[in-house]
Amino acid sequence: MESIVAIKPISADSHVTEPPSCYTDYLEPKWRDKAPKLGMNKDRGSIYLIDGLPGEIPITLAAAAGLTPEQLANSSRTFDDLHRGGWDPKARLHDQDRDGIAAEIIYPTLGMVLCNHPDSNYMHAMFQAYNRWLQDFCSDGAGRLFGVGQSAVPSVEQAIADAKAIKGQGFCGIMLPAFPGTAEDYDHPSFDRFWAALVDLDLPISFHTFTGRRRGDDLVFATRGPKVNGFMAITRDNQDLLGMFCLTGIFERFPKLKVVSVEADAGWVPHYIYRMDHAYKRHRFWQQGKTLGRLPSEYFLENVYLTFQDDWIAFKHRADMNIERLLWANDFPHSDATWPNSQAILAEHTKVLSEAEKRRVLRDNVAELYGIELAA
Repeated sequence: MESIVAIKPISADSHVTEPPSCYTDYLEPKWRDKAPKLGMNKDRGSIYLIDGLPGEIPITLAAAAGLTPEQLANSSRTFDDLHRGGWDPKARLHDQDRDGIAAEIIYPTLGMVLCNHPDSNYMHAMFQAYNRWLQDFCSDGAGRLFGVGQSAVPSVEQAIADAKAIKGQGFCGIMLPAFPGTAEDYDHPSFDRFWAALVDLDLPISFHTFTGRRRGDDLVFATRGPKVNGFMAITRDNQDLLGMFCLTGIFERFPKLKVVSVEADAGWVPHYIYRMDHAYKRHRFWQQGKTLGRLPSEYFLENVYLTFQDDWIAFKHRADMNIERLLWANDFPHSDATWPNSQAILAEHTKVLSEAEKRRVLRDNVAELYGIELAA
């Protein structure tokens, strides 16, 4: 039986912890006085303050991989106390080795929060700076760090230009905010030129959790009952987006378009696609829904990829999904990370998988999606 170590997993969703230099050194001069600023809260530790967004961003909690649940309540650490691999690519390679993984697909941390900014021009400037910084970060990663560039989508034309630039910078995908900066949503026909461009560029789209509209001044959505109940809502934005892509015919018009749902788990998919098919077959006529050539679930299973960390339910119900679209991730250095215990967790959770299935979910699927070639 092949061990998890021998498979050399690739994490489909890992993160950086953007240092202040990401904006002071890489941002266009006219925006620097409005750049995110690192500050200190005596109870929450290092925090980021973002011009135009309420509240404080507790960056120490976002980089809390390896801490116990009890330790997460103590956020009084400073930026220098965080995992150096969050911004130092050479240190990051040691973090990868400690977790037993071969490579990572890299997403932002502060950039996720910036997706909620009301000013798409501000977002665009910050994302341009981030992409420049990320390019340098990944270039020093010994071929084991693969970045996903960000676009604020202030217009369809700018989104197309961003996609071409992101491809030119060597990134493997493009991350979009849950809501575009345009007056129209992603299902509007004006976006068809963008989808066509992404297919031509062979650039997968990523939608990450926490990038929908903020409610109040907290990263976790407001909810009824205890605050922890808000954690249950973080997958909803991705589910709504995926339903929109399936039900409005975007995937029908662009069958080669690849959409990655990032950090929203996968175990919910069998019931979700059943409900989507039920709504389509039973209710589309009185709700003026679009008639499609295939069932919505068929588009979902073909065009949607899903990343997850310790979602063993996804493994258990893989037969009701497309196993070639399941992508394991360690989420380092975030508080939900399986790092540095990914090997032990995967050894337990993948017991139900065949050896071929293990290689698919832990390595081959993400390698094929992004065209990654690593030493065997």
